[in-house]
Amino acid sequence: MPFRTRNAGWEGEVSVMTWLIDGHEDLAWNALSLGRDETLPLAEIRRREGAQPAHGEGTATVSLPSLRAADVRVVLATVFTYPQRAGGDGKGYRTPEEAFAQAGAQLDYYHRLHQEGQVALIGTRSELEQAILRQTLMPGLLLLMENADPIRRPHDLATFVARGVRIVGLAWKGTRYAGGTGEPGPLTEDGRALLREMDRLSVALDVSHLAEEAFWQAMEVFHGSVIASHADCRAITPGDRQLSDEMIRAIAARDGVIGLVLYNRFLRPGWTPAMGKDAVTFADVLAHAQHIAALVGIRHVAIGSDLDGGVGRETVPREIDSVEDLPKFADVLAGAGYDRDAQTGVLAENWLRVLRRILPEEPATST
Repeated sequence: MPFRTRNAGWEGEVSVMTWLIDGHEDLAWNALSLGRDETLPLAEIRRREGAQPAHGEGTATVSLPSLRAADVRVVLATVFTYPQRAGGDGKGYRTPEEAFAQAGAQLDYYHRLHQEGQVALIGTRSELEQAILRQTLMPGLLLLMENADPIRRPHDLATFVARGVRIVGLAWKGTRYAGGTGEPGPLTEDGRALLREMDRLSVALDVSHLAEEAFWQAMEVFHGSVIASHADCRAITPGDRQLSDEMIRAIAARDGVIGLVLYNRFLRPGWTPAMGKDAVTFADVLAHAQHIAALVGIRHVAIGSDLDGGVGRETVPREIDSVEDLPKFADVLAGAGYDRDAQTGVLAENWLRVLRRILPEEPATST
């Protein structure tokens, strides 16, 4: 399949023109929690929100028109809920029923975008192929649940699968299913039951936020496809939010992919907003890509940008003003000696290999 396609709207110089797959974007959360109209041009979103957006999540870097301009043909779009801690701001949930309702509203949002002709929803291999062949100008969205708390009981999973969810992460922080980022712990009995149900329904597992104890237990219990939609390397940036070398090897052993997250604090140890975005560059992203490649091969490296994932333009590498700058990373890879196959692999082909395996041939049903 040819990759030398011109990116619609691209005005920079990139020696290898390629379309992209982005493994992690919180589109529905941004729309419903921040009141951001993702259908607008990015410049208009920024004009409406002003220089210091009142929601506190930073300057927008993603919209549907900007995804089209960058030729991002497939996005792993999240269904994301987070718990409202004591004294929280009211955007989170306190009960599984509240989480279920919030997830349902996000799914309604994605389906509404689909009905309006703004996006294509990807639930089968044929729909994936249509999206990558760009038979329309719509980006294709494959739905990923980040944090499984909206699944009130394991048998609820079938309902979410019928609405398009094909990948699930058990945790964000700790959940009733598993320990997560900043809240270490094992799988619970419900977590083990949910993994068995995911196996039964051929739903892939996203381990990006799993606590290490839960990660290793999940690798024993779960037999399906495993990915890290948005994660970086602990060997470079210490902390439980990043993947250890042993975890990277375990994901690769399942022929999984690790989408590099483009958040400065995860890319360079010790980075703070006071240092400014210019303190982190694509060279830091490259360092994480090279570390994974040295351990398990470049075929397991991809992009899971998480742009607008509660961060914004101020907290991503210097070269990124918006998602439209992602194609520039091809030249960074080329400068490091990676050939065209490796470049197109990181930007699209590696995700494509795994997504073809994850997706069913026929649409899922609720039975």
